[in-house]
Amino acid sequence: MLNEESLKAELEKKFPFLKEKVRVTRPRRIFTDYLVPAQFQQVFDCLYGSMGFQILCTITGLDEGETFGFVYHLARQDGTVFNLKTAVPKNDAVIKTITGCFPGGAIYERELEDLLGVKVEGLPEGKHYPLPDDWPQGQYPLRKDWKPEMLEEKEATLNA
Repeated sequence: MLNEESLKAELEKKFPFLKEKVRVTRPRRIFTDYLVPAQFQQVFDCLYGSMGFQILCTITGLDEGETFGFVYHLARQDGTVFNLKTAVPKNDAVIKTITGCFPGGAIYERELEDLLGVKVEGLPEGKHYPLPDDWPQGQYPLRKDWKPEMLEEKEATLNA
């Protein structure tokens, strides 16, 4: 774990706001607590730009009630995975795209838009994913308050 601990120490030195927010859970696995978007962006840029985290494994989106949480799973060639977290209020669910660094990240960001209703600022136009193009507007199936019956209600309203 020496490598992970030195990474943690380097990040905490560079970004004092990370003190007590970075955890090494096991060899090659590092997690942060949730960071506000501005802090997230600084740490993301550092991990990508100078610490070798050049692989995007996935982005996990979570409905946490009043907020949406996002975990960006970034990896290095040596197999170290850094799980960088951020959150935004559900009533202002806007995040910035990472496609400038990871063009393939568009697929994960489209999932966030389709399944949670998050707005990804700067995401290039494209088809829906993974939902079909004719999926009803405003229906986000990974939100905790969404129920399948909502589709039937929407359909009945449209056909009335």
